[in-house]
Amino acid sequence: MEALYEEQPPPFEMGVVVSKRVFNQIGEGYDCVQVLVDQFQKIGLIVDRVAGLNDEFLKIAAPVEVLGKAAAELRLKKRTQIGVDLQFEWDEADAFIKQSDGSLFSWCERFRCYKHMIYGIVNKSNSAIILKSDCREIRWQPGKPLLWKLEKEAIVKEVFPIHDDIKRKRLLKCWALNWRGLTHQPLDEIYAYYGAKIAIYFAFIGMYTKWLLFPAAFGIFVQLVDFGSLQFLVLPFFFICIISWAVFFLQFWKRKNSTLLARWHICYSVGAAYKYMDTEWSSFHSSVGSIKFGADKTEKEKFQREEWFGHMLRFRNDAIIILSIICLQLPFELAYAHLYEIIGSDIIKFGLTAIYLFAIQYFTQIGGKVSVKLIKREKNENSEYRANSLIYKVFGLYFMQSYIGLLYHAILHRNFMTLRQVITQRLIISEVLENLMENSLPYIKYSYRKYRAVRNKRKREKGMAARKSYFNSRVEKEYFKPIYAASVGDELEDGLFDEFLELALQFGMIMMFACAFPPAFAFAALNNVTEIRADALKILAMYRRPVPRVAATIGAWLNIFQFLIVVSICTNCILLVCLYDREGNWNISPGLAAILIMEHVLLLIKFGFSKIVPEEPDWVKANRMKNATQAQNMCSKQLLRNISGRTLVTCTPNAD
Repeated sequence: MEALYEEQPPPFEMGVVVSKRVFNQIGEGYDCVQVLVDQFQKIGLIVDRVAGLNDEFLKIAAPVEVLGKAAAELRLKKRTQIGVDLQFEWDEADAFIKQSDGSLFSWCERFRCYKHMIYGIVNKSNSAIILKSDCREIRWQPGKPLLWKLEKEAIVKEVFPIHDDIKRKRLLKCWALNWRGLTHQPLDEIYAYYGAKIAIYFAFIGMYTKWLLFPAAFGIFVQLVDFGSLQFLVLPFFFICIISWAVFFLQFWKRKNSTLLARWHICYSVGAAYKYMDTEWSSFHSSVGSIKFGADKTEKEKFQREEWFGHMLRFRNDAIIILSIICLQLPFELAYAHLYEIIGSDIIKFGLTAIYLFAIQYFTQIGGKVSVKLIKREKNENSEYRANSLIYKVFGLYFMQSYIGLLYHAILHRNFMTLRQVITQRLIISEVLENLMENSLPYIKYSYRKYRAVRNKRKREKGMAARKSYFNSRVEKEYFKPIYAASVGDELEDGLFDEFLELALQFGMIMMFACAFPPAFAFAALNNVTEIRADALKILAMYRRPVPRVAATIGAWLNIFQFLIVVSICTNCILLVCLYDREGNWNISPGLAAILIMEHVLLLIKFGFSKIVPEEPDWVKANRMKNATQAQNMCSKQLLRNISGRTLVTCTPNAD
């Protein structure tokens, strides 16, 4: 069994940063770092100690046998060869399906095993062990985790995943630096290296960009061609096609998402709520299951009170955010849009915009911090619900910031030239600047941390022989790179929050004002082609390897995209009324009636066409039903064996 999976040495995937020893003489007792290394090796981990400029690094790798035993202790469920998810057993490893790269465990599973092993080292003796570190004594109490104790004493500074150079360079070559296919991406390799959440994001942006090619070509055609007497019908027809396109895109994305999950052997239903392999959700269900039929009535009432209290907390927090947006942000946005409209000097407009951007970023940061504090007081079932709650609240802030000024120019002043200029500015200049900032800030942070490390080393060696400081290990360079975290609420979300936020704001921009500026779809498609490679290069070379997160869909962002479609139906109908009444092609009364009819038809398309395209392909649904039937048959046979062997424990009813 071991020889089957150990054909090549395992790569180093985890790094532990420890303080470099100042004094060479430890004296009596144990060197805490050496004890940590010995304990790692004792449980089967491969450890490589690397000396850095100011710290020492422990690179950790795990043979597949060690990972398998940890997975069995964690009781991980994996897909078997017959399509049934069963609890993993190392002795029966051949019964479980391998990953697309040939490994037995996915990156998310390996990361959980690593955390379980390195934080599971405890003092099994009956007395405290005295550890030494630079003339300090540390008491390792019985039953206490060693790594947690060293982190508390600031000896272990950080534990983080590190890149596998071989796989990272392969992805750089075939993905980030490969421009042959505009939207083609090695999704299986991305999933194997980063996990499902990041792979699904790149699958979504790739499909979104590919689908954008149709409205991009159509929008340019509508803008350049003069249709003569039929010109007044072109924009309504374009609008109907765009809404139908958006509805079908989201439906076909659900199909693609379910296909990817089936291909990666992830047991999850796209239409279901978030219940996907989360320990917090499992503990929640265990607490629910403890309330049995016939239990005390007060216990049931207590559970119901807690349930409704959680709903009221979430409702209160949402009301606070909505009222803050209406009472604080809305007047600020309208004041900026009004001043921008009445000011004639371009220099003053530029200064006003600079002040506005600075103020709105500060306001958004405050709103994000308030949202995080409110969410922490909510009673959400798991981490995904908390993350979704943050997404909804923060997107409300950005929604008002991004679109209220445009609606002001379009509806109140009917200044469509200014509207088109602002849309063009935000689609071209803003996104270019955002890409430059996204790719330059990580490098600046990385360079600054390297500079500080070299400066601190020179201060310590002051008076000694001068020598050049340099980095002799890649793990130290990885440590200096910034963490892939969200700009708002990084304790709840990772860097994909900003990536999805950028896509959602772009989608809203091109959809809500499609009739005012049809070529906007072409700018969005061109930007997304470069965005795919820029994001790939960013997470491969500029950030640390992200911590894998449990997610099987794009989550709350799907609801936001659907919400933007409904809003775009309303805004574009208003734009058509303003356009045709202003240009005199339609009288306001028949034109308004026609547009209202079209609005109802488009809403019917939105909610009706979504039922035409099923969310799952038939082969995925058939495989899922087959797996469920096999699992039910296996459970039934096992139950019959237990009954016939009289090994089943029966519960005697209460005497009363």
